[in-house]
Amino acid sequence: MRKIAASIALLLSVTVMMAVSAHKYYVSVFQLNYVPAKKEIQMTSRIFIDDLETAFVKKYKKHFYIGTSTEVAGTDEYIKKYITEKLHIKINGKEKQIKFLGKETEDDILVCYYTLPAEKAIKSLAVDTTVLLDVFDDQQNIIHVTVGGNKKSLLLTNGTTGGVLGF
Repeated sequence: MRKIAASIALLLSVTVMMAVSAHKYYVSVFQLNYVPAKKEIQMTSRIFIDDLETAFVKKYKKHFYIGTSTEVAGTDEYIKKYITEKLHIKINGKEKQIKFLGKETEDDILVCYYTLPAEKAIKSLAVDTTVLLDVFDDQQNIIHVTVGGNKKSLLLTNGTTGGVLGF
């Protein structure tokens, strides 16, 4: 019961943090939903645009102006490259390729859409991510996974960059 209450409190905290335009918390949220009829996982990421811009300036030495009228051509390729370098997902012990589908913005948040192949029923899902950890020591990456109506979550930080969920 405590875990459920803690999860709800964490979700509410993240929602409030994401609603604040000038934030001082470094949080990204990844939602993964298994769709057995399509034999895939549909994934959404929510990352503060200014945090991703900071990471891109550090890594690629240029500004991308994500979500603005002056966004740099080819930004989607850089997002795809960054995420696939920093986020690794294994289903039933086998690493899966993340396919970037596209992006949109919601206020100061970049929402990206992806799919991953999941040919067989999911028994375990392992996530390892260092998204934004090279820029912000106190970055938190929250992973929510739903398989067959069963929702589980991970909180990944600099101290714990990976975890495994069983279904």
